[in-house]
Amino acid sequence: MPLRIVIAEDSVLLREGLTSLLERFGHTVAAAVGDAPALIAAVTADRPDLVVTDVRMPPSHTDDGLRAAVTLRAADPGLPVLVLSQYVEQSYAAKLLDTGGGHAVGYLLKDRVGAVAEFAQAAERVAAGATVVDPEVVRQLLRRRQDPLQRLSPREREVLEQMAQGQANAAIARSLFVTEAAVNKHVSSIFSKLDLPPAGDQHRRVLAVLAFLRA
Repeated sequence: MPLRIVIAEDSVLLREGLTSLLERFGHTVAAAVGDAPALIAAVTADRPDLVVTDVRMPPSHTDDGLRAAVTLRAADPGLPVLVLSQYVEQSYAAKLLDTGGGHAVGYLLKDRVGAVAEFAQAAERVAAGATVVDPEVVRQLLRRRQDPLQRLSPREREVLEQMAQGQANAAIARSLFVTEAAVNKHVSSIFSKLDLPPAGDQHRRVLAVLAFLRA
């Protein structure tokens, strides 16, 4: 059955490519927009059969598209939404998949679009009410739902515990009778194993401590 689709993608080349691809399979692209506010406006003005949106787009060029999808699904849980991304944005991916009871929603990595027939089939399945999730997304979400501290070594747990007590690296080194360089290495490993994105180390220390406290 032909679908009416709204596409949100800030790359003009990819936006036109998605439009051409979906029209080749007999669907109608009702709107093709380049930012999150325009996506919300297009869907609000004329509800489509399916929304296909990128994660990263204006105005902030972070996860605006994904947040817009979560907002749209919160207002209309039955709205079919297929999200495309170059990476797995775990927090909002989980929120998106939780909306509408997990029905009529999909999350695919962009390299799947290269398999044209497979992508078109995924879009049609989501519009029909199915849940379509990239295997890599599943893997990362499952890993996120596990206790993240299980990945830490006993020494790294000791270091993290002292970080939670507010100790600086030099103080941790003295307490554990190791060099400060060794502590720095442990801290870097903790950040990596807890999947904390590159940012200011002070910010990542706070996030690591929060993970420790939640566990």
